[in-house]
Amino acid sequence: MTIVRGRFAPTPSGEMHLGNVYAALLGWLQARSAGGRFVLRIEDIDKPRSKPQHAMQLVDDLRWLGLDWDEGPDIGGPHAPYVQSEREALYAEAIERLDALDLLYPCYCSRAELQAIASAPHGLQAEGGAYPGLCRDLSTEERSMREQRKKPSLRFKLPNHDLDYVDLAAGPQRVPAGAGGDFVVRRADGIVSYQLAVVVDDAAMGITDVLRGYDLLDSTPRQLALYEALGLEPPRFTHVPLLCGPGGERLAKRHGDLSARAMRARGLAPETIVGVLAALCGLQERPEPVAARELVDHFALERLPRGPITLSHELLRRIGGA
Repeated sequence: MTIVRGRFAPTPSGEMHLGNVYAALLGWLQARSAGGRFVLRIEDIDKPRSKPQHAMQLVDDLRWLGLDWDEGPDIGGPHAPYVQSEREALYAEAIERLDALDLLYPCYCSRAELQAIASAPHGLQAEGGAYPGLCRDLSTEERSMREQRKKPSLRFKLPNHDLDYVDLAAGPQRVPAGAGGDFVVRRADGIVSYQLAVVVDDAAMGITDVLRGYDLLDSTPRQLALYEALGLEPPRFTHVPLLCGPGGERLAKRHGDLSARAMRARGLAPETIVGVLAALCGLQERPEPVAARELVDHFALERLPRGPITLSHELLRRIGGA
């Protein structure tokens, strides 16, 4: 029987907020309720955005919340290192493999050109419109001329077949061939994309289950295409509903300071925050204080809401100080 291996992989570009806590808690509960192992990985591949102090703070916040891990940057493990910026050789090797399979091509499109097509359909929420393949079939001469003006990024050629998979929370998914367009696996500045790094790392670390927010659902087909191209076994995916404000809007500063650090500073106990999240997720009837470990035996994906989770004004005042 395969041992469940889950993970929490935050980007240390800011303080850990309530949405991060929510995803970390559910991912931890999924692994612990199955008697599995839980991995902490710091995704700092985008070095200009990542700050070491934020990485240190989130480790402290997670421990304060009562969440632990079996492998991570602070305790090591058989799949070290657990910090992406120390795993760049693995990403370079994956790019070489994809290039040898003729699955990559240089893209010379400028930011302005990409913004001009940002309204195209079937793109990713986080990345704008679908890329229409402007550089996919350039001749050697054309590439040589364009390279004199601009250093290229590298794009991955999407497969020409539909993709079907089952998300453990969102249900069956069907993605048409080419949806989203060919995507970048290495930026022009040399930084490897999230899509490639997360696939390489999850495969290398033997992750069997990825639980994350619904806003990353449209990244999954891209990652599955990379798993297929690299001959790697993909994990099971679970995309949970997002936390929203009273009107269904994304949580923002107007809803109060919902960072773990700020909630701690206001004197909130970790059991209070965990209890609120447990009630919102259907893991207990009322938002009463509870320790994370007390929820392990009660966790089941079937109990989670199917749509966005709305926080009331009263609840935001209680935990966010709004």
